[in-house]
Amino acid sequence: MKINTDPKIIDEILTRGVENAIVLESLRAKLLSGKRLRVKFGIDPTSSDLHIGHGVALRKLRAFQDLGHTAVLIIGDFTAMIGDPTGKSKTRPILSEKDIKINMKDYIKQASLILDIKKVEVVYNSKWLKKLPFSEIYRLSGLISVNQMLQGNYFGNRFKEGQHISMHEFFYPLMQAYDSVEVKADIEIGGSDQLFNILTGRNLMEKLKLEPQDIMTFSILEGTGGKEKMSKSLGNYISLKDDPSSMFGKVMSINDSLIIKYFTLCTNKKIIEIEEIEKKLNDGENPRNAKVVLAEEIVSLYHGINSAKKAKEHFEATFSKKEIPENIPEVTALANELLSEILLKQNIISSKSDFARLIKEGAVTELEGGRKITDLKESAKSGTYKIGKHRFIKIVAR
Repeated sequence: MKINTDPKIIDEILTRGVENAIVLESLRAKLLSGKRLRVKFGIDPTSSDLHIGHGVALRKLRAFQDLGHTAVLIIGDFTAMIGDPTGKSKTRPILSEKDIKINMKDYIKQASLILDIKKVEVVYNSKWLKKLPFSEIYRLSGLISVNQMLQGNYFGNRFKEGQHISMHEFFYPLMQAYDSVEVKADIEIGGSDQLFNILTGRNLMEKLKLEPQDIMTFSILEGTGGKEKMSKSLGNYISLKDDPSSMFGKVMSINDSLIIKYFTLCTNKKIIEIEEIEKKLNDGENPRNAKVVLAEEIVSLYHGINSAKKAKEHFEATFSKKEIPENIPEVTALANELLSEILLKQNIISSKSDFARLIKEGAVTELEGGRKITDLKESAKSGTYKIGKHRFIKIVAR
């Protein structure tokens, strides 16, 4: 495949949603040169779902792929055991190999919703990290200073506050950096919260007398609540595995302040069109109108135009006209089974903490009579339940 060097396309790739480009002129020169580049993006399988926050980087990786460059997708099955300390105020629990295998079971299938997966170089970093002798780890560690590690806010702040920092946490940036050495990355991309780790890769490559990778990081996508980073553990995520109606409904529930950011990072809308939407919002247009367009755009990307149209019709029939949807999923449960356990089994909620949050918000309702569920240990009763804004389930207790 011939490398596309169209400067207009390249400039959009280098600017849209991009927070840091190191080094911008080097990046531009490489992309205009016509040389096939190796573009690295890594994901640690710390949960079983990829969400549209991951989709931001995956879509940028696809943009490089469409230019004709080699997309290198690293599944961090080894680094996931260490756990990325980025943004954490305490040491993360170490995941077992069994948990990691379960989590990454569908990663390639999910990533293929965005990438041309047959042309992606998919690698697992346990292939090389698991085999590294301690003598080599010792040598590599000597190339990165503790001073550099403490420059990362997540280490520096914890050190100043006298909080515990485990030795193995220092190895995470080093291991991620070594991935770049192993795959011979020309460019590494990721969220802006990964800048320190990616810079460590650039630094390590320089120390090993290799051509240092250039870097591109993107704005972090906040979850539906509007404040915190999109995360499965916080229950504020939109999964790539969500069905069209659920995905549409979740997009409709985002904070109004995120509309333009979601258009920019999560859709293919042209910048000039996004600017027009922003102008209308600033002039007082109802944000709901923009969200409908946004939801249809996002669902179309992952499920196709026809599914997006049906999801829109379902949403408007159900929530705009205050109707109860048809074909609510029905499950049979034991009379003493907890409601939270049923919802977990049916993937209506992501965790018991998600259920607790919904209860606190008064967002779990038994539709017959309109009773709000307030007890975390509510037992299953026959009836139809509304969970959050857009999810329903019918339970037949026996």
